[in-house]
Amino acid sequence: MAKSKSVFVCTECGATSPQWLGRCPSCGKFGTLAEEITESAQPQKTAKRERSTLAARPVPLSSVREENFSRVSSGIQELDTVLGGGIVPGSLVLIGGDPGIGKSTLLTEVSAHLSEKHKVLYVSAEESCSQVKMRCSRLGLDSSNLLLLNETCLEDIEEAITDEKFIVVDSIQAVYTSELSSAAGSVGQVRECAGKLQRIAKGRGITFFIVGHVTKEGSIAGPKVLEHIMDTVLYFEGEREENFKILRAVKNRFGSVQEVGVFEMTGEGIFGVADYSGIFLSENRGEAAGSIVTPSETGNRCMMVEIQTLMAKTAYGLPRRMPLGIDYNKLVLLIAVLEKRCGIPFYNQDVYLNAMGGIRLAEPAIDLAICAALTSAYRNQPIDKATAVFGEVGLTGEVRGVTFAEKRVNECIKMGFTKVVFPAKNFKSVKKFEDKIQLIPVQYVNQMIRSLFPAEKG
Repeated sequence: MAKSKSVFVCTECGATSPQWLGRCPSCGKFGTLAEEITESAQPQKTAKRERSTLAARPVPLSSVREENFSRVSSGIQELDTVLGGGIVPGSLVLIGGDPGIGKSTLLTEVSAHLSEKHKVLYVSAEESCSQVKMRCSRLGLDSSNLLLLNETCLEDIEEAITDEKFIVVDSIQAVYTSELSSAAGSVGQVRECAGKLQRIAKGRGITFFIVGHVTKEGSIAGPKVLEHIMDTVLYFEGEREENFKILRAVKNRFGSVQEVGVFEMTGEGIFGVADYSGIFLSENRGEAAGSIVTPSETGNRCMMVEIQTLMAKTAYGLPRRMPLGIDYNKLVLLIAVLEKRCGIPFYNQDVYLNAMGGIRLAEPAIDLAICAALTSAYRNQPIDKATAVFGEVGLTGEVRGVTFAEKRVNECIKMGFTKVVFPAKNFKSVKKFEDKIQLIPVQYVNQMIRSLFPAEKG
């Protein structure tokens, strides 16, 4: 049997080296050598690999048996929503986020709930068992059936696994395999540990919850292959000083990636927020210029989100564009549309844009609301707080139709809004709401401006 050894491979050009170097001798890039496990060369007479006697043959898709699995509730409704309806047995779920944002607290609550009916193992590679016990006591959780293990070596963790159905690994950057000489948390260690956990999960039907740290750029630390291996990748977002956190799915093989869960961090633990209307809306909206509300579709739910804009005269030659929660390129594009198609100058104005509550909006349906907020801030005229706006804006100033228009208008009615501005192409689908809310269909951005600011010429 071939003996395994490790070599260092450049992630840019693929060159190998027997030892770690700060600079790749082939391509000259710095910090690109990562440790990988290989097998030592075998004798020449046995170097040829034999083919398998059981050759794989293609089969018709209609003859493939479909696997039926029943989801398991995590005990937290918001987490089940983000996962697509519950936990899929035998899956790997990666949860990333900044330090102290609540990843361990959330998984401790999930583990305590699952341990009531299933065998659950909590592998704490960063904290001692007594620290986990203190957290359970602080949260008021029943942890009598929860199994704890304080270990960092992956081989020892694998030996400790018996018949558990759910395992939490906190965190993947603190676990190492003895087959590599590099330190825990390195690119090679994270990749190999994740690959072994995948084999354990798929081979034994065990569900793994894996905690991952994030870099200063906001992505999960380690190789990108870590996210490719996982079945579901979740990001915990929010400021540590704020009570409300957002759990977002960026990859989900068993559900939608558009789902968002809202959580509130308190002294008694972290709880899902069912009524999140007050989180993304300010109480005094409509009093100051530059704010508008838009119904944003995220997965299977529609949320009313307030967009706020502030404009100030630039003190330098190049004006600043600073969006929070909205793509920078989208803001620059819509500013160019307003300048060219509507005659609103922004060349000497700094523009600051913010989506309330720390949520990130990426769908095209928020374009018209951003234009309304920018126009309101420029003209210093507030928009009525009972008015909502949605629609996609093209480079010609045309307002294009969007999906789920009926669902968006229905959400506006439920939240007590009296007026909604939307694309004219969606009027046919929402015409039935005429007796419940004032419908204002528009074809161009200029029409939206004239409808919201009748005293001014658009």
